[in-house]
Amino acid sequence: MKFLVDAQLPRRLAHVLCSVGYDTLHTRDLPARNETTDQKITRIAIADERIVITKDADCVESFILHRRPPKLLVITTGNISNPDLEALFVVTLPAIVAAFTTNDYVELSRTALITHL
Repeated sequence: MKFLVDAQLPRRLAHVLCSVGYDTLHTRDLPARNETTDQKITRIAIADERIVITKDADCVESFILHRRPPKLLVITTGNISNPDLEALFVVTLPAIVAAFTTNDYVELSRTALITHL
């Protein structure tokens, strides 16, 4: 499983995912860095079969209307410290991975992992 972490989320999240064995990029790793457009992120996600991790409502809208990017993990925790977000991911990661075996759109809040059909 491969991930692409969007600009609104900390680069440290990508490092956490890499540290537990997942091929993960952050937009800061891309040539345009955090200026990478949503369209370019989608093209990379399609080409590399990556799940986009974002807080961006535009990505949700694009997924709902066009199924682009093909797999989307939306973070709906509101304001959360980086350490708390990282801890939430570590605890929830097995469920996230399992959710993507049958779903293309998953939402992570502070208290739940929600799958969308």
